[in-house]
Amino acid sequence: MKIELRSDTFTLPTAGMREAMFSAPLGDDVFGEDPTVNALEEKVAKIFQKEAALFCVSGTQSNQIAISVHVSKGQEVICDELSHIYLYEGGGIMANAGASVKLLKGDLGRLNVGQIRAAISPDDIHACESRLVSLENTVNKGGGSIYTSEALQEISDFCRSIDVPLHLDGARIFNAIVETGQTPAQFGNWFDTISICLSKGLGAPIGSILVGSTDFIKKARRVRKRLGGGWRQAGLLAAAGIYALDHQVERLKEDHARARVIASVCEKLPWVKSILPVATNIVIVELPVGMSSVDKVAELKEKGIYCSPFGPTYVRFVTHLGFDDAALQAFTERISE
Repeated sequence: MKIELRSDTFTLPTAGMREAMFSAPLGDDVFGEDPTVNALEEKVAKIFQKEAALFCVSGTQSNQIAISVHVSKGQEVICDELSHIYLYEGGGIMANAGASVKLLKGDLGRLNVGQIRAAISPDDIHACESRLVSLENTVNKGGGSIYTSEALQEISDFCRSIDVPLHLDGARIFNAIVETGQTPAQFGNWFDTISICLSKGLGAPIGSILVGSTDFIKKARRVRKRLGGGWRQAGLLAAAGIYALDHQVERLKEDHARARVIASVCEKLPWVKSILPVATNIVIVELPVGMSSVDKVAELKEKGIYCSPFGPTYVRFVTHLGFDDAALQAFTERISE
């Protein structure tokens, strides 16, 4: 048995999802005529109580579209130093929006309102104008860490008080929602725009949704076209997203429970120095000084355990719907050998 823990993007469509995909009514989405894409966009906008939504290829695309609409050339985006939009999106903030980035050091990738307040540039022609605050929830590099409702409300209130938009990279937002009891409507109220991945824990094969106001999404659709992101008969993929939202949200709790078991097993291993707090479906293990994460990942692969190096001395395991109790038992046996 191959034990796949590199990412929750390795999920495969379930039988029910495949059936929904192949029975979906189709049209040309560039003309706005794919009924299944339209249904998905309307569904997600309603869930988060936003006016409109846009179906995109990936979370990177939806994040970069959002930044390009919010920010003009020469302005800046404020985010944590661990943010996906900074580390893993190919320099898109600069390449696509022509914007600068102000990096802050938060708690496992989570910023607080005091840090953001201090980071806002003064009204001075010498300064780069602060034009967007972007948060990530859950935080990938923070081991799946989650913001509290209180922290998000404070940040949201502050950003609105100074008229600076607040964007959420919510690639794993439903992991946060099922763990905390927070609601999509709350996130829709806190944030001006949200990027929501369908292709991670929710198990769709591809796609992310960007939500915001009607005017914002109209501009976003133009940017998506400019980036070559116009779909044709994309309803096949949109149907998978609809199925995922209808059937595969609550089961994310199972991924979190299995991640906690992985952490409890790993903390007993002699080659594990520490483990970041496990809040959702990501387990990040720290290795002792002098031990290479690349070498450890290669060693585990020989045992059939696939995971990822996450820096020179860190290894990441990510649970998902393709990692069941049988796989967890096999993991426990093999990693302890």
